[in-house]
Amino acid sequence: MFNSEINIPSDSRTRRTRMNEPIRRLVRENELRPSNFILPLFASDRSTNFKHEISSMPGVFQLGLDNILRESERALEAKLGGIILFGVTDDKDDTGSSAHNEFGIIQQSVREIKKRFPELLVATDVCLCEYTSHGHCGIIKEKENGGFEIDNDETVEQLVLESLSHAEAGSDLISPSDMMDGRIGAIRDALDENGFENLPIMSYSAKYASGFYGPFREAAGSSPSFGDRRSHQMDPANSDEAMRVIERDIREGADIIMVKPAMSYLDIIRRAKDEFTLPIAAYQVSGEYSMIKAAAANGWLDEDRVMMESLTSIKRAGASIILTYFALEAAKKMG
Repeated sequence: MFNSEINIPSDSRTRRTRMNEPIRRLVRENELRPSNFILPLFASDRSTNFKHEISSMPGVFQLGLDNILRESERALEAKLGGIILFGVTDDKDDTGSSAHNEFGIIQQSVREIKKRFPELLVATDVCLCEYTSHGHCGIIKEKENGGFEIDNDETVEQLVLESLSHAEAGSDLISPSDMMDGRIGAIRDALDENGFENLPIMSYSAKYASGFYGPFREAAGSSPSFGDRRSHQMDPANSDEAMRVIERDIREGADIIMVKPAMSYLDIIRRAKDEFTLPIAAYQVSGEYSMIKAAAANGWLDEDRVMMESLTSIKRAGASIILTYFALEAAKKMG
């Protein structure tokens, strides 16, 4: 006969702290804040009032300088942690030389933002892919037996020049995303030698060769015209390698380390948090953003709920800094 007198041990009743929102809020282990977010912005040199929506990223735009300033003001009003700038230009060549042009769109944007909103943190992406005619992250050399490779050391020389130009413009956070070997040490040395010893570096240390970057390449005009980036971005199957690269970048002078993408690499974020004491950043990349937007547009999921759930998962994994195109929407949701 069924015994209706079920005795559940007191310590098994975990639902007691989930019964209503006040108690859930009281015991919540991870809390998102607007200051956790950095908003990526695509700065275009087409015209000062230019604004073009990226077809694969609804609600995200390539912006001329006037509109970059408007978005910067919105980021400041929302109390975000800051913004990060990516350049969009037709001024391209084989070596990406316009990346360190003192009158380039990133350099102009930084100067104007810091002039008008000095309290806003402005990070700047350091890479050549937006500025090379072939769309690769470095200087291409042909192999004797055919094919091509990226010349690591010549590329690092260009990245150093780009970093210095950003520092001189007023960048608050130099953010190399190229994945060349030794670039953190070279950039750190150059910054120190030129009076920028207090300028921090956020290194894209664990940047994976991911299929989630497609929409970004439309946004930044940085799709490779041939080949791919697997020779320098990390194999998605590897995690120990990520720890080795992070350790190297810390040794070379990185102040913040980045894992990119975020949602498919939460285990890497967690390992980095457990093994290192530096702040951990994670990039919720364009493909992650676009998938949520597309599914929501089709009525397949609740956009706001999934947006906040995905961002919370990144914070829970160990990232205190989250680069996300949802930054303004999420901050508004948090009130």
